[in-house]
Amino acid sequence: MLVAMKTALTALLYALCTALPALADDARIENATARQSGGTWAISVTLSHPDTGWDHYADGWRVLDDKGNELGLRVLAHPHVNEQPFTRSLSGIALPEGATSVMIQARCNVDGWGEELFRLTLP
Repeated sequence: MLVAMKTALTALLYALCTALPALADDARIENATARQSGGTWAISVTLSHPDTGWDHYADGWRVLDDKGNELGLRVLAHPHVNEQPFTRSLSGIALPEGATSVMIQARCNVDGWGEELFRLTLP
């Protein structure tokens, strides 16, 4: 009886643990810079994220105006397990006339868009 109870308890604990969603950290924006080139902008973003490989990695970031409209999206096509933090750029971003800042938001392939919005003041 005791062995059967231990077996059942072990099975129950295993089922509960494997059914829980993976808890992960959001991709974090460490820094960002902007450079104007003609009528558009190039933005470079430095991200950190505890990438573990193809199963969980930072897979993008986007530039938003003050109203939350997406102005540009940088897709990150692979994990950066051994390169943390890392910087990637996006050019050709058209900003609204008179814009003095933009917001940047990072994403990972497991948790989606992070809650953090990084405000970048334009030079």
